[in-house]
Amino acid sequence: MAVKKKRAAKRVAKKASAKRTVKKTAKRTVKKTAKRVVKKSAAKKRVTKKRVAKKSTAKRTVKKAAVRSAGSRVVVSTTPVAPVAPVAPVAPVAPVAPKPVAAPKQTTSNRVVFLVVAGIVILAAIVWSNSSSDSDDAAKPTPSASAEPSESATAEPSESAAPVAAVEAPSKFVGLKTADGLKLRWIAPMASDGLTGYNVEIRANGAGDWSVIATVPTDQLTQDVAKSGDSGWTQFRVTSVYSDGQMASATVFGIPGEFK
Repeated sequence: MAVKKKRAAKRVAKKASAKRTVKKTAKRTVKKTAKRVVKKSAAKKRVTKKRVAKKSTAKRTVKKAAVRSAGSRVVVSTTPVAPVAPVAPVAPVAPVAPKPVAAPKQTTSNRVVFLVVAGIVILAAIVWSNSSSDSDDAAKPTPSASAEPSESATAEPSESAAPVAAVEAPSKFVGLKTADGLKLRWIAPMASDGLTGYNVEIRANGAGDWSVIATVPTDQLTQDVAKSGDSGWTQFRVTSVYSDGQMASATVFGIPGEFK
C-alpha cells in the first residue's frame, strides 16, 4: 500500500511539474508574441509616417512648381498703344563765313622799310668812326715801356741736404806693408744711404791736427801711403763722409816712421 501511495505521489508531482512547465512555456510564448505585435505596429506607424511625409513634400513641390509657372507667364496687354508722333527734321546749320582780314596798309610798310634803312646807315657810321679812331691810335708812337730790373743772376744758395738717418764708420781698418810704404785697407760700412766717400788722414807722433792726404769715392776701399823717413811714428785714420756733413772715423792705429 505504501508503494502505491509513493507511486501515486510521484505521479501527482510529475503532473504538477508538467503543469508548471506548460504555464512557463505559455507565458514565454505570450510575451514573445506580444513583443512581435508591438514591433509590427511600430513598424507600421513608421511606414505610415514616412508615406504621409512623402505625400506632404510632393504636395509642396507641386505647389511651388505651380507658383513658378504662374510667375513665368507673360501677360499680354490687349489695350491699343497710341502711335508716336513723327519728329520734325532739324534744319541744317548754315556755315559761318570767316571774317575778312584787313589788308596791311601800304603806308605802314613804307615806314618800316625807311626805319630799317636808317638804322643800317647809323650802324655803318658808328663802325666807320670806331675804325678810324683805332687807325689813329695805331699811327701814334707808343712810348717804350721802362725795362724792369731783372732778377739777379747770382744763384741762390742750395738748400741743405736732408739729414742722414744712420751714420757708420768703416770697419777692419788695417795697414799692409809694401816696398814703398803701406797699403791701407778697410771695409765699407753697412749704412750706405747718403755716403759720399772716405777721407784718409794722418797725424805725426800722435799730436797736432789730422791731415787729409786723400779723398776717395765709395767704391774705393784701399789707399797707398809712401814712407818718407824712419824717425818718429805716424797715426792713420779713415773716415766715412755723408751728404749732410756727418762723419764717422774708424779705429786709429800707429806705425813707426814718417809717411806722406
